[in-house]
Amino acid sequence: MAVNRLHVKKGDLVQVMAGKEKGKQGKVVRVFPAKARLTVENLNIVKRHTRPSQTNQEGGIVEKEAPMAAANVMLVCSSCNQPSRTGIRVLEDGKRARFCKKCNEIVDK
Repeated sequence: MAVNRLHVKKGDLVQVMAGKEKGKQGKVVRVFPAKARLTVENLNIVKRHTRPSQTNQEGGIVEKEAPMAAANVMLVCSSCNQPSRTGIRVLEDGKRARFCKKCNEIVDK
């Protein structure tokens, strides 16, 4: 089974384009390529009822970030500061880099 390639990576600034968090921006914390999902910092917060354990002595209701579909987010370009689609360009040294389709600047530094 081939691993899916996503248009965003860990550490990217993204904007949510669909769902209850629409319009909000955040940093990508974790990426799940096999499921085409990702976790964004302080977005899509859910409450989980947990029982006491060795690591969590208290237990109770814990708030944490839930994964969201990667298709619902767009990368925010660092040069034009707008959410935009990305393309892949092969550089002179043979490496692949993402570029913003709005301002045509390289996103990967």
